[in-house]
Amino acid sequence: MDSPPLNPKPKSSIPSYLTNTSPLSPLSISQEARDKRERDKLYASIESSNTVRHPVDLDAPNNSSSYFGNKKHTPTKPFMNGHAYHPENLLSEEHARDARDEAPEPISGASRPESPFTANPTIDFDGLSWPSVGTRSRLDATPSEAQARHEKLTGAIRTILECIGEDPDREGLQKTPERYAEAMMFFTKGYEMNLRDLLNGAVFHEDHDELVIVKDIEIFSLCEHHLVPFNGKMHIGYIPNRRVIGLSKLARIAEMFSRRLQVQERLTKQVALALSEVLQPQGVAVVVESSHLCMVMRGVEKTTSKTITSCMLGRMRSTAKTREEFLKLIKD
Repeated sequence: MDSPPLNPKPKSSIPSYLTNTSPLSPLSISQEARDKRERDKLYASIESSNTVRHPVDLDAPNNSSSYFGNKKHTPTKPFMNGHAYHPENLLSEEHARDARDEAPEPISGASRPESPFTANPTIDFDGLSWPSVGTRSRLDATPSEAQARHEKLTGAIRTILECIGEDPDREGLQKTPERYAEAMMFFTKGYEMNLRDLLNGAVFHEDHDELVIVKDIEIFSLCEHHLVPFNGKMHIGYIPNRRVIGLSKLARIAEMFSRRLQVQERLTKQVALALSEVLQPQGVAVVVESSHLCMVMRGVEKTTSKTITSCMLGRMRSTAKTREEFLKLIKD
């Protein structure tokens, strides 16, 4: 006796572009391609930190000039979860159910000068890492040029003392301009440091594929907005891919990028990307927690506040358990 025909299998509620069998699925993209995409996004983020952009006008009316305007959004690139993807992600364009949830259009315009990051390689092993406009002339200066630079900086500090109403010739301030000029050159010595010289060949082949963490690395930097210090601790972890780095070099990389005029967000990304470029590991994680004197001794004057930033690459970003293990270990 023939059995009754089976009912057709119900249609899956999962969108077709999220299934493994679809070429549009993000799951069909290889791990290597996802890692490359993450690094490319971070490069673009660092470059855009100083490149041309409009300031956000919170008081603008709800029209085409307002960042938060209610105008209909027509993105030119696919979006998912509010984040823009490049065409190679193979995701079809999806709009938010509510127009207010649509990601804002990229804002063009100029509110800052062009960044040197866009004109130089991200990691230049034959020169410098993310050099600024005057870095090369500072590094290659002759003794006479270095002396002229020091005298110019000393004169500028003397002018500052005069402008705030002080007497630069009184006993306690007579040598202050020279001392501060030397201190400022030390505070920003990271501009002169070369990643290749810093590593000094301390990259070794080792069959290790578990987390390597160096935590509580002290960092001292200068806020580029007010030229006042921020300091704190950096935690660096990575999962080797048959190559490891000398442990002290992690602290030296942190020192190189922190001894510059910085913002904490960019500092975190630069350290993570430098380590990723040097080792090509399975994953990299960097967490920075610091106190900013620009909001402690001035401005809002919140003395107990701390700022925490993180940057995760590779498996540290894509695998939740690995990321949780790292975050737990740096807190213990």
